Order: sequence, then structure tokens, then C-alpha cells
Amino acid sequence: MSDVPAVKAALKSQAVETPSWAYGNSGTRFKVFAQPGVPRTPQEKLDDAAQVHALTGVAPTVALHIPWDKVDDYAALAKYAQERGLRLGAINSNVFQDDDYKLGSVTHPDPAVRRKAVGHLLECVDILDATGSRDLKLWFSDGTNYPGQDDIAARQDRLAEALSTVYDRLGDDQRMLLEYKFFEPAFYTTDVPDWGTAYAHCLKLGPKAQVCVDTGHHAPGTNIEFIVALLLREKKLGAFDFNSRFYADDDLMVGAADPFQLFRIMYEVIRGGGLTPDIAFMLDQCHNIEPKIPAIIRSVMNVQEATAKALLVDRDALAAAQRSGDVLGANAVLMDAYNTDVRPLLAEVREELGIGPDPMAAYRASGWAERIVAERVGGQQAGWGA
Repeated sequence: MSDVPAVKAALKSQAVETPSWAYGNSGTRFKVFAQPGVPRTPQEKLDDAAQVHALTGVAPTVALHIPWDKVDDYAALAKYAQERGLRLGAINSNVFQDDDYKLGSVTHPDPAVRRKAVGHLLECVDILDATGSRDLKLWFSDGTNYPGQDDIAARQDRLAEALSTVYDRLGDDQRMLLEYKFFEPAFYTTDVPDWGTAYAHCLKLGPKAQVCVDTGHHAPGTNIEFIVALLLREKKLGAFDFNSRFYADDDLMVGAADPFQLFRIMYEVIRGGGLTPDIAFMLDQCHNIEPKIPAIIRSVMNVQEATAKALLVDRDALAAAQRSGDVLGANAVLMDAYNTDVRPLLAEVREELGIGPDPMAAYRASGWAERIVAERVGGQQAGWGA
């Protein structure tokens, strides 16, 4: 049987980073749907994030996306977050929304475009310095659409050169998180398409380079928990971007499409000793048709529930079944934990943290939704691309 006090302690120490962009308007390539009360500034995004943290108790950091969250004074923004019980988390770069990057950014055949892209990445390291943040998140849309469009190997050389330049600029306590995605918007080759490519570059760079696993960035049927187990074993797993997918990179709420997959991933995280601050657990979602803040609260709760179930796995019984070759018995141990209703346990954890047992009900009762609709009138709402 699992040690319930230890499970509670682990759940209380868990931290789920929320993304600034999830509080803004978003949609698909067909349409972005605006909602009343959406933040107009990075500060208003932090105001909303503070509500999520106050009601869940486990969302103390907020990731920024540059230039979507560009401000004149990043130290002042960090202080603004601190005053609301938050910290600024990963700084996400953006080298995919500029006309110059049509044929790539750091792997573009034109050296001038590559210099521009690397300059932006170095700017993001400057922002790390100003905010006191630890992690620089790198995702590249770079790739090709047609055979022969560019030299595949040369693009890897250009990528390695750019990553090395940025890596050398990092401070002693800063990290580079390299994210991969198997397709889109490049459809023939993607320059960082999988965990192996990301791992190879990170391995060559050194200990401050880690792989970021986005749960939506895999082909159908990919065993993500295997990737997690391997990267933990090699001490190269640095972060997660949590979301759900049905078809491709859908960026739906984490745990919405396949909660059993999220449970399996979290079990491998726990088994591999990854439930620590060394692994950054972040939501990377777009809330297109649902209200933003409740969707983020629900997503945090989904991560908590999967984690609680994974912590309840009877690892001694599982190991015994595995050693004896008891296939059905081993599977049953996992399924027993997964089928446990952990909501009462999490309600107790929240009450022990001094917050309400039901964050969704607490948000509805808070009046925050009505307040922001009334107050955030005029100005330019934050949204996709801003």
C-alpha cells in the first residue's frame, strides 16, 4: 500500500507552470475567437495567473513568450509577478512569426536571417537575466516542404552552430530546453522532428541543454512514456509541455483526450525520480472556445489527478509481479491505481494547503470572471500572435 502522508507531501510540493498565452484569445488558422475580459497586457495575464495559483495552490510560475509579452522593463514585470505571489518561469522564444523566417530561422540558407534569429535568442537570454528565470525554451518551425528544397545535413550544421552560440551565453544557473515536433508547419522535413534529434544536440552541447517533451508533438501511437523513461535515465529530460491531441498538435486541455496516457507518463516520471523542480511541468494549451481561466484551472487539476494516481501505484507489488512474469497481475496493479478516485484525497490536500477543496467552484464563487469582463473594456486584447 502507498504511504498516504508521503503521497500528500508530494502533491503539495508539485508545481505546474501556466503559459501567459493561454490567458489570451486564440483559435485555429481559420478563426481566432475573442472573449470578453481577456487580458490586454502581460500584467493582466499575471493577474489571471495569480487567481489560478490562489485557487489550486500549485501554479506558482508563469511562462512568457517573446515578443508576445514584450515590455520595457522585465525586472519590473518580475516584481509585479512577485507581488501577486508568482514568479516568472520559462522564457519562450519566437522565430516563426516573421516574414524573414519563411524558409527557416536558425537553419535558413541566408546567413543574415540566421544572425537575426540568433540575435532574438540571445535577447531572450538577456530577459532571463532580468527576470531571474532559469529556462530558455526553444522551438523551431524550421524545415522544408519539398525534396531537394535545401540540404538536410547542412541545416543540422546550421542548427548546431546557433544552439552552440546561445548555449555559450547561458549563465551558470540557466538552462536551454530544446523542444521537438514531428511536423507542421514544415511538411517534408522538420529540423528538430523527434526526441532523438533533440537529445543528440543537447548531448553535444552539455549539461545545461535539456529536452522538452510536448505531449502533442508525436505521431499517433507513439509511446511517450517510453521517451520519458529513456530521457530520465539519461538525465536529459528538462521539461514537459502538457496538452492533449486527437489528431496532431491540437493543444487541447491536458488529460482531455487520453487521461490514461497522462497517468502512464506521470508514473514513469515518478518511477524515474522526475517529480522534482529539475523537471519543469508546464501547460502549453490554447483555449479556443472554452473560458480561459476555468480551462487552465481544470488542466492543473487534471495533472494533479494523474499525478495522485501515479503516486498510488503499489510499486512493491508491481515489481514482484514483474519479476515473476505475472503479466496480468502487473497490469492489474497499474489499473487499480488508475481506477482509484483521487478527488477526495486532493480535496484533503487542498484544505491542508489552506484553500478550498474544489477550485472550479471557488472560481465561480470568486466573482473574478464578472470583474474582468466589467473592468477590461477598451484597449487591445492579447491573442494569437500578440
